[in-house]
Amino acid sequence: MSAARDDVDRIIAAWAQERADLDLAPLGVLSRVTRIAKHLDRLRRRVFSAHGLDVSAFDVLATLRRSGEPYQLSPTVLRQQTMVTSGAMTNRIHRLVQRGLVTRTADSDDGRRAVVGLTPEGRGVVDRALADLLQEEQRALRGLSASDRTALSNLLRTLSVEISDADRADD
Repeated sequence: MSAARDDVDRIIAAWAQERADLDLAPLGVLSRVTRIAKHLDRLRRRVFSAHGLDVSAFDVLATLRRSGEPYQLSPTVLRQQTMVTSGAMTNRIHRLVQRGLVTRTADSDDGRRAVVGLTPEGRGVVDRALADLLQEEQRALRGLSASDRTALSNLLRTLSVEISDADRADD
């Protein structure tokens, strides 16, 4: 059985006609990763929107939720784990406080520091959004067997580590 052809196959074939001197193999992997990421971004936006969230709000709520009881973190830890600037995190927290999904209070150990906590409403929203997201992601992966999913996950982890390490070395 031959594999189905996709747009990337057509792009590679066109480049091969024009630049037969180049190794086009990276396009086969990385162009597909890029295209898949775009599809998944649209899927996530659609799922989160159904719960009144955007990607950035979900990111903050999910980070708090998976931190475990009492579902509280400092803005600095939230910023580090979500990889955004302090200004962006301040804006995200402010919007989520206004919606009643998180609280921002003074740290009981050091009143100069703040603690962001997940409200019961925030926990409910993020739990429902995560369940719906996982259902849609399961649907997106339905064409792969369990062993293929595991192999793909392992390969992507290797690639992610390699690219991250190379990116840090360039800094």
